[in-house]
Amino acid sequence: MTPIAWDDPRLAIAGAFHLKPTAHGIMPRRLPAWTEAQMPDPALGVMSFMPSGVRIVLRTDARRLELEVLERGLQFAGAPRRPATFDLLADGRLISRVAATDGPTVVIDNAARPPAIRIDPGVASTLVFDDLPRGLKTLELWLCHTATVELRALRIDGELLPAEPSARRRWAHYGSSISHGMEADGPSETWPATAARAAGVDLMSLGFAGQCHLDGLVARTLRDADVDLISLKLGINLLNMDSMRERVFVASVHSFLDTIRDGKPATPILVVSPILVPAAEDKPGPTLNDGQAIYVVERPEALMAGALTARRIRDLLSDIVGRRRAAGDAQLHYLDGLGLFGTADLDDLPDGLHPNAAGLRRMGERFAGLAFGPGGAFAGA
Repeated sequence: MTPIAWDDPRLAIAGAFHLKPTAHGIMPRRLPAWTEAQMPDPALGVMSFMPSGVRIVLRTDARRLELEVLERGLQFAGAPRRPATFDLLADGRLISRVAATDGPTVVIDNAARPPAIRIDPGVASTLVFDDLPRGLKTLELWLCHTATVELRALRIDGELLPAEPSARRRWAHYGSSISHGMEADGPSETWPATAARAAGVDLMSLGFAGQCHLDGLVARTLRDADVDLISLKLGINLLNMDSMRERVFVASVHSFLDTIRDGKPATPILVVSPILVPAAEDKPGPTLNDGQAIYVVERPEALMAGALTARRIRDLLSDIVGRRRAAGDAQLHYLDGLGLFGTADLDDLPDGLHPNAAGLRRMGERFAGLAFGPGGAFAGA
């Protein structure tokens, strides 16, 4: 087996803005290095190290690939550890899915107030992908979307060749846990990954579980990113945490869009509103999770002025996009999240907030049609 250095120019790690060196390797990070000094919440830092949408890309004739990795997985009290799966695609086709199980585990008890967290120790493991297709092929190894990942070593039993130039468009997507996609069966089946594969585009996923709060550091990242298309799925985390009221929300969306437009005046941007959230369609957050399902916190009417509901967020986002288009931004578009996941899909929303694996795949397929298909925001871009 031949070891491959992480800085080998024939190797690509797509979907990461920063590869942070460690004592044993590197940790892919979905935000630039400069953002570490500006983290508004430690959880955003953790989520940026969960490499949803990040993949190792190599062109090779190898029949066997080995990845030494230390994953730090998640487990919610009373439930099994979330599978830390890695998907290997050959020329765009999923050929193998392997789970890492030996790394440390972050155990979270959401029923406790405040939620209790402990870390169980673990060790690195070596994932083996063998019996690969014969001949020269492009391999994409999609990294685990449910854990932070330290890449320690990569080995193949064949020749590594320079990657072929890609003519595919580059799509950046910003969103919440639904976009992060921890409920997906594997990292290549989150809804953004499903949509990207269906549409034939290269994905840069900025879906951060619990952390889609219109942070300026994300807007500046998108402003400066080398991408052709941008989508923003906004609103649900602001509702969940009651982190904004209507007055601040409207101004923050405008500011976020203004920042991106400073660097990308003509890039197509698609604003997507929340999917179905039954508990908060007409009741404002914050929401809590009792370990089974989410529910809203009931508060006196006097404390509700300007509080956001899912329905109100959709109306506001539609209005914001409409006003900006009328003012001349013809490359700004709106997509109602209920078109991705609505009342007919309720059976695939087990906790009332996060679609299950089947629901996420369906969301990705629908987004590919609505955004990239005929008449979509990204159709002619």
